[in-house]
Amino acid sequence: MFKKFIAVFMCTVIMTTAFSSCGKTIGTETSQTEQESSKSSENHSGTAPAEVNVPIENFTAPQTGDTVIEMNIKNYGTVKFRLFPEYAEKGVENFVELAKEGYYDGLTFHRVIQDFMIQGGDPLGNGTGGKSIWGGSFDGGVDPHLIHVAGAVAYANSGSTATNGSQFYIVTGTVWNDAQFSEYEDYGYGFSDPSKEVYKTVGGTPFLDGNYTVFGQVFEGLDIIFQISNVETDPTNDKPVEDVIMESVKVTEYNGEELKWYITDYDYQEPTAENVPLANFTPPEQGETVINMKIKDRGDVKIKLFPEYAEKGVENFVELAKKGYYDGLTFHRVINDFMIQGGDPLGNGTGGESIWGGKFEGGTDNHLIHAAGAVAYANSGATSTNGSQFYIVTGEVYDESRLDELGTYGYKFSDNAKEVYTTKGGTPFLDGNYTVFGQVYDGLDIVFDIQKVETDSTNDKPVEDVIIESVTVEEYDGGEVRWSIDDYAN
Repeated sequence: MFKKFIAVFMCTVIMTTAFSSCGKTIGTETSQTEQESSKSSENHSGTAPAEVNVPIENFTAPQTGDTVIEMNIKNYGTVKFRLFPEYAEKGVENFVELAKEGYYDGLTFHRVIQDFMIQGGDPLGNGTGGKSIWGGSFDGGVDPHLIHVAGAVAYANSGSTATNGSQFYIVTGTVWNDAQFSEYEDYGYGFSDPSKEVYKTVGGTPFLDGNYTVFGQVFEGLDIIFQISNVETDPTNDKPVEDVIMESVKVTEYNGEELKWYITDYDYQEPTAENVPLANFTPPEQGETVINMKIKDRGDVKIKLFPEYAEKGVENFVELAKKGYYDGLTFHRVINDFMIQGGDPLGNGTGGESIWGGKFEGGTDNHLIHAAGAVAYANSGATSTNGSQFYIVTGEVYDESRLDELGTYGYKFSDNAKEVYTTKGGTPFLDGNYTVFGQVYDGLDIVFDIQKVETDSTNDKPVEDVIIESVTVEEYDGGEVRWSIDDYAN
């Protein structure tokens, strides 16, 4: 299953929460010179070739006296992980010597992504710092015996394992199924049979295999890692709102304590989506500010706004409309059963700006979801890159099994959201990544008709322009409210 994510600079990717081509790689930022020097050693294969059916050693028990790492995380507890010098000699040497120096003590996990990983080890705390014991970067290589299962510890890099430094991450990920592996294999990835079996039972991030140096595996405190992966973060850079601090990282010895490799070994409850009341279908009140979008040769689409949940998003759209910014523009990208997108003065998906002269941060609010008829801003990877471009959702009606399938990719939906998506439809996989600020309350049939127009197969642009004649700011006059496509005559 593939899903098209909306962006000002478009990106179509395999549906998962960890898109190697759209933002969820494990990265350290480097200079241009360092980036260029690493290109020759980049591995673009995605994973170890499928024919490398070697045993997976992540869960090999350490021997009494083996060197292990003890990480004490402030306000959370202790995490211990096993090391694999036999498969990642330089990676282990680097981490052990840095830990002995106290290098990691007091540093933070500066990048945290739910159902993916937690990343730390940067003395600057922003993803741009760090070094190895050799004074710069080092090549730690990869070994197919070690894969990115939940609890794996690996080095972040800036394009190849030759750019390893001090930054590392610990995997959380999700449990995979055969359908997901098949999708990735269609996209050019390869997975060994032993790795597939492991990922289908304990989970992880298999699309990272072959590109990052795995050198350790958590055997105590994996529940702490999962707990940290759910902290509140800044949507612009995935940095925790409250610092998650490594008080100390010590080199010690394994003394025979219990091994708890898997999250099922812990009394850990995966957090669920908060079941807040949804506001999408709250009727406008008499005199309330609404939007009337007149579409040439088709009619009027009326939109309720939600300044209480998307203050800047509403302000931006209203002020642009008052200036006539949208008048005469087109819907430049249309995808049936997904959405119609417009608001770009260049008409190709690369233009537009906010009332503040560039981009703005619109944020997200879980009171608003991507139900059919929802209006939201397109962005280029984060809600901080909102401009003038917007889209109106059409989507599809989902049954419980399809929502459960999305759950295997790490998506979480409240009961209220599930009720909407199984009755009115929408695009649930977009929730939490785009600023929803409005909802069509009349003219949804026009939006659904537009989604069916003939388009250019290379860029989803309508063959015949669909023109927005005008977008006006008005007051609600008590007219009919029709939220669902079922409210319109066939």
